[in-house]
Amino acid sequence: MVFVILQANSVKTRQNYNEYKSYLRRMSDDGAERLARLYPHVHDTPLPRAWSSKDRFQYIKLSRSNLRVHYNGLGKNHKDAASVRATHPIPAACGIYYFEVRIVSKGRDGYMGIGLADGKVNMNRLPGWEPHSYGYHGDDGHSFCSSGNGQPYGPTFTTGDVIGCCVNLINMSVFYTKNGVKLGTAFENIPLNLYPTVGLQSPGEIADANFGDKPFVFDIEGYMLEWKTKLQEQIASHPTRCLQSNDMDATLKKLVFDYLVHHGYCRSAESFAKSTNMYFFEDISSIQSRQRLQKLVLQGKIGDAITTTNELFPNLLDNNPNLEFKIRIRHFIEMINDLDQNKRPSHPYSIASLMNGSEGAAEESDKMEVDSVPSEVPTGTMATESEQEDPHSNRQALEHLLLFGRELAGYSANLTSSYDSLKTQLQEAFSLLAYKDPKQSPMSYLLHPSQREQLCADLNSAILESHGLARQPPLENAISQTKNVIERMLKVGFGSGAYCGLEKYLNCSLKPQ
Repeated sequence: MVFVILQANSVKTRQNYNEYKSYLRRMSDDGAERLARLYPHVHDTPLPRAWSSKDRFQYIKLSRSNLRVHYNGLGKNHKDAASVRATHPIPAACGIYYFEVRIVSKGRDGYMGIGLADGKVNMNRLPGWEPHSYGYHGDDGHSFCSSGNGQPYGPTFTTGDVIGCCVNLINMSVFYTKNGVKLGTAFENIPLNLYPTVGLQSPGEIADANFGDKPFVFDIEGYMLEWKTKLQEQIASHPTRCLQSNDMDATLKKLVFDYLVHHGYCRSAESFAKSTNMYFFEDISSIQSRQRLQKLVLQGKIGDAITTTNELFPNLLDNNPNLEFKIRIRHFIEMINDLDQNKRPSHPYSIASLMNGSEGAAEESDKMEVDSVPSEVPTGTMATESEQEDPHSNRQALEHLLLFGRELAGYSANLTSSYDSLKTQLQEAFSLLAYKDPKQSPMSYLLHPSQREQLCADLNSAILESHGLARQPPLENAISQTKNVIERMLKVGFGSGAYCGLEKYLNCSLKPQ
C-alpha cells in the first residue's frame, strides 16, 4: 500500500513538474513577445533580462533564474553595501526602457537602492554613491546622482512595494514609480550604456526584478505611446523648406505614379495618369508583359515564367546568369512543392546521392572552378507546369525531379567562388530531399509562396534595367534610405529613432534589408 501511495505521489509530482515546466515555457514565450512589443527596434543587441552572476559584490546572492537578489553580508556600515548589475546595458534602440523591482523583504534596516550604473562602477557601494551611477534609496526616499549626498525625491519604500525605473533615451532623463504611480523626474542628462542596478546593505533584504518578462505594475506602454505621438506630431509639423507647395505636390504624385508603373499595376497607373496629367515612360504593352510574368512567378509557375521571359524578352536571362540560376533553383523547389504526398519516395534521398548522380552513396566528385559562367543552363529536363501536372508514373515524376537537380548540381560545380551565395541557396533547396515530407520539415519555409516575392522583384528589376529604366522606384529608395537613417540614429544613441513612426504608414519592419 505504501508503495502504491508513493508511486501515485511520484506520478502526481511528475505531472506537477511537467505542468510547471509548461508554465515556465509559456511565461518565457509571453515574455519574449512582450519585450518585442515594448522594444521593436532592438534587433541584434541583447536586452537586460537578469542580474549578472559575475558582475556583483560578494555579499549578493542570486536565485530564481538570477532575478531574486539576497543580501548575505554583515550590514554593520556603508562598507558592507553590495550591488549587482544586469547582464547587459540598456540599448539606445529601446527609446524608452523600464524595469521594476519588488521588495520581498526590507530586512533589518531597508537600506536598499534601485537605479543605474555604468560598467566600471564599484559594486561595493549602493547605486548613486559612485560617479556614473544613479539611485533611489528606500530608507530615506532620496535620489543619489554620482555622489554620497542625496536629494529629497520621493517616499520611502518597504516590504511589498514595487519600485519602477524608467530610462528615457529621447530626452536622456530618468524617473521612478512606486506601486504604479509616477514620482517625477529624478535625473537628467544621463549618459548612454547604463546597466540596471540594485544595491542592498542590511541582513534579510530580498528583492525580485521584472525586466519585462511579466506585465508591469506601471502603464509603461501608455507612457511610450505619449512620446511616440509627440515625436510624430513634431515630424508632421516640421517645415519642408527645400520645396514649394506646388513642387511638393508634383513630387509626391510622381513618386506614386512611378511606383505603380514599376510594379506593373497597369490599370491603376492609367487611372492615376489621367487624373494627374502624368505620362508613361514605358510602353503599356511592356508593363502588361511584366505584370504577366509577375503573376506566373507568384503562382509558382516558374517553368512557364522562363518560357514566357525568353519569348517576350530574348537574351534577358542569358545576360543575367545570376538571375537565371536563381530562377532554376526556385523551379526545382516548386517541383518539390508540386509533388503530392503519394508521389514522394518511401525513403528520403540524400543530398550526397543527388550531387553524385546516383541514388546510392558515392564519393563526391571534384568541383572545378572557372572564370566565367556558361552561357546556358542545361534545359533537358525543363518542363512547363502543364507537363508536370500529368506524369506517366510516380517513378517518372521523381526521376524528372532528380535529373533536373543533378543538372543544377553539375552547373553549380562549375561556378566560381563569387557565386557562393547561390550555391548555398541550391544546397538549401537540395536539403528538402532529406525529408520524407518536405512540407513538415525545418526547411519547409522554402516552399512557402512568400519565398517567390523576391524572385518576382528581381526579375521585374532586370527587365526594367534592360530597357534603361531604374531597378527600384524612387519611392522605395526613399523608404530604404529612411530605414537606414533611423537605424543609424539608434546605433549612435539617438533614442528618438525608436519612435519616428515609419511603421505607422508602412506594413514593414524598420530593420534595413
